[in-house]
Amino acid sequence: MKKLVIFLISVSFFFSSCDVLMQALEQTASATSSPSESEVIQGLKKALEVGTEYAVNQLHKKDGYYGNLAVKILLPPDVQNVIDVAVNNTTVKRMGLDKVLKRKVDDVILAVNRAAEAAAIEAKPIFINAIRTMTITDAYNILKGQDITRKTQGFDSLAATHYMEYKTRPQLFNLYKPKMEAALDRDLGLGFSANDAWNTTIKYYNNYIATILRKPKINYTLADYVTNKALDGLFYMIGKEEKKIRQDPYQYGYDIIRRVFGYVKSNM
Repeated sequence: MKKLVIFLISVSFFFSSCDVLMQALEQTASATSSPSESEVIQGLKKALEVGTEYAVNQLHKKDGYYGNLAVKILLPPDVQNVIDVAVNNTTVKRMGLDKVLKRKVDDVILAVNRAAEAAAIEAKPIFINAIRTMTITDAYNILKGQDITRKTQGFDSLAATHYMEYKTRPQLFNLYKPKMEAALDRDLGLGFSANDAWNTTIKYYNNYIATILRKPKINYTLADYVTNKALDGLFYMIGKEEKKIRQDPYQYGYDIIRRVFGYVKSNM
């Protein structure tokens, strides 16, 4: 009886090992055989769906922007410099206004990041449309790591992200900006909004400081600045996921991603 049990365990282990071996062989064969045109475009579309879904879901949740230092939206350095000078002013400190100013600036930053978090979910339809209209040529170029914007030389590990940004950024800018404007137009509780403070500061800076210091004038709006920062964060998150897919496609539960990106990885 004991010998029979040992025999059965050995047989079970043998077949289990065979299964693992067969899976490894199938994975290797899949990775080394060239995917068809339809597989390439399916694989790229699925990878873009995964990447954009990840980015949108991460950023749309509470503190998606605000709690992530890699994408958190801050005020422009020009404005922050002016604020720092004001906060450290002796008279401002003596009157206790430095703490009030800091708190109000924090309120603006929080409002801007919350606006970006709310807008993120609305990016989905724009991404889906861009993915659906991808051509076979685009798919092959992206798979081979070619940046269609021609900004990157050699292999581009963010080729899919750059494709999405090229196809969608203008639409996303128009989607995000009204939400940012609304956040910046809210009264700070001091009788003026972030936009009011920005406009006053920039007017003074351009008319006097820039001339005295021989610095270039500031010609962008606060809404434009924070909207672009929000989009930078969105594409940063998409790119983060693309890199993961390219580095280890086998961690994903989609055969088509493993097939297409596994082939690229094994032939690099």
